[in-house]
Amino acid sequence: MKKVITYGTFDLFHQGHYNIIKRAKELGDYLIVGVTSESYDIERGKLNVRDSLLKRIENVRKTGFADEIIIEEYQGQKVSDIIKYNIDILVVGSDWRGKFDYLKNYCEVRYLERTKNISSTQLRGEGTIYSVGVVTDDSNDSGIVVESKFVSGVHVESVFSQDQTVAEEFCEKYELDSYSTDYEKFLSSLDIVYIKPELKNRAAYIEKAIEKGKYVISDSPMTLEPETLKGLFAKAVEHKVVLVEKIMLVYLRAFNQLVWLTHGDLVGKVVSVKCAISQDDFDGGKTFNETVVYAICAIIKLLGMKCTEVTSNPVKDENGKFIYDMITMKYPGALATIEIGSTVDIENELVVIGSKGRVTIPNDWWNTGYFEAKVEGREFLKRYSFNFEGNGFRYLLQELMIMISDKRTECTRLFYEESQALVQILKKINQRG
Repeated sequence: MKKVITYGTFDLFHQGHYNIIKRAKELGDYLIVGVTSESYDIERGKLNVRDSLLKRIENVRKTGFADEIIIEEYQGQKVSDIIKYNIDILVVGSDWRGKFDYLKNYCEVRYLERTKNISSTQLRGEGTIYSVGVVTDDSNDSGIVVESKFVSGVHVESVFSQDQTVAEEFCEKYELDSYSTDYEKFLSSLDIVYIKPELKNRAAYIEKAIEKGKYVISDSPMTLEPETLKGLFAKAVEHKVVLVEKIMLVYLRAFNQLVWLTHGDLVGKVVSVKCAISQDDFDGGKTFNETVVYAICAIIKLLGMKCTEVTSNPVKDENGKFIYDMITMKYPGALATIEIGSTVDIENELVVIGSKGRVTIPNDWWNTGYFEAKVEGREFLKRYSFNFEGNGFRYLLQELMIMISDKRTECTRLFYEESQALVQILKKINQRG
């Protein structure tokens, strides 16, 4: 007798879940389905799970394909299960391709292609799955396809690019349902659009998506013109949709806790915020503007929007290419500095200095799960640690789903006024550079 096993959360049970269980059953004589527990979902960073464990088990049982249903409760359980149940084949979705190859030492591993167009399928569970499309100039997904698997209720379906070769490559690479070079046609079947082309094209794509009633996530900055940004936010409110910037920092628990504690007098009156950040330390690299927005955003969150003066002193190589800058932002009673560079050695760090101590986030502080505080009167360094998984995109998607559910049009993680202040500062830096 050939035994097959597959695993999943099976939240908001849909046709894709049904199909993978059905196809798994067809590969053998006896099928075991592992359903993840609530605690394991939390441990592995799965967010926004809506159905209870009992309901998810019942939905699997109703398919009629599972001969046995077990609960997956911890990391590494798959090996134990394969040995315990004498499994011949492990079945997983192709979007996990390669991740479970280490289990080939114990049984055959089959990666099955995912089901197309599941968001248009009537769900067995309560709730809705929102279809997501990506607007891009290259074949890098910036993490949204992988990260969306950890957030219930979203499914990346299609890609748009003006370059058909890019669109085709992206679609094939991430096994999406479709690609398009016709923007209006692309928008017609979507609920959420992630916009990540070159900066010069973002505002036009954002505006058209909003006019079509789509929720929009955009790489930051969305524009370098404050008035253009103001118009985009006004249009989003008019059309009752959400427009959010992809600055992961503001969606992370560690950073939000840092802001809250700093405003709550953790280190006394803040007199300095120092940000050091390298363009080269982002996957694939980022432009100057896409990198420096993280530092400006951190400063605005910690010191506010009343920046009185901005100075920039860019250094360029013999070919006129930017390599380094030390940016200063003056506030009443405080000073912020941004050290930023490309192809030079920048030691990434965020430091908040107050009248009673300091807070430090070392290394990639824009993508962190912890920070350290040294407070006057304490002999020890206190470490504040929070769960952080993936590249952070899942936390943005989780917040977006909450906003949609609550029918909110403004993101409370980064208010419209803060975004506009950020662009005004960025424009001044660019004018001086």
